[in-house]
Amino acid sequence: MEKKLIYIADDEVKIQELIKMFLEKEGYEVKVFSEGEGLLEAFKNRPSDMLILDIMMPNLDGLTLCSEIRKESNVPIIIISAKDSESDKITGLMLGSDDYMTKPFSPVELVLRVKSIFRRMEFEKIPKTIEGDITILDVTIFTEGRYAVCNGQDLKLTPMEFNLLLYLSKNVNRAVGREELLNKVWGFDSEVDTRATDDMIKRIRKKLLSTASALKIETLWGFGFIISDKV
Repeated sequence: MEKKLIYIADDEVKIQELIKMFLEKEGYEVKVFSEGEGLLEAFKNRPSDMLILDIMMPNLDGLTLCSEIRKESNVPIIIISAKDSESDKITGLMLGSDDYMTKPFSPVELVLRVKSIFRRMEFEKIPKTIEGDITILDVTIFTEGRYAVCNGQDLKLTPMEFNLLLYLSKNVNRAVGREELLNKVWGFDSEVDTRATDDMIKRIRKKLLSTASALKIETLWGFGFIISDKV
């Protein structure tokens, strides 16, 4: 079985080597970078199976790098950062990361999260239709497998995008506020910037559009969003 390839970008060499050592012990192939440009170039030449990105890096920082990668790929991304405020975590998740860990952290915990993400990805490859799946117009959301299909095509949603689409779908034909999404979907307090959801909505819309979906996520200006089951 081919080893999973993981790219790490962190300008602290000690952290690079520590993470690399623990991941290699678990059988992963690991390549490290001290800045974002090097990782981005390497990813274009040879896409990895996962990215672990530090936020604070010279020139191309981790959040910008995450945003750039998300334009082309749904590769799982874990962000690591010394910033531990709720707004920083929201920014990381909304830009498309799958997880956010605050420094200092246990390398063992990081390895467990890496394994968990890869296990979930394997689980999602298994097609399943179970009671509780949601179909709205031409989109079916498989709640247990945690993926969504439109016109026979996997929408390839990131975990956070899936959570958002699932919550809106469970509340079909009901207006859902930005504040409610942050609170119910991610468990964040309502005092943060509630417009943080907008970029993620844009990415979901783009994926729906790519499959010629009839499903629309409408913006309710000054409030939030709504999904309708009417064309």
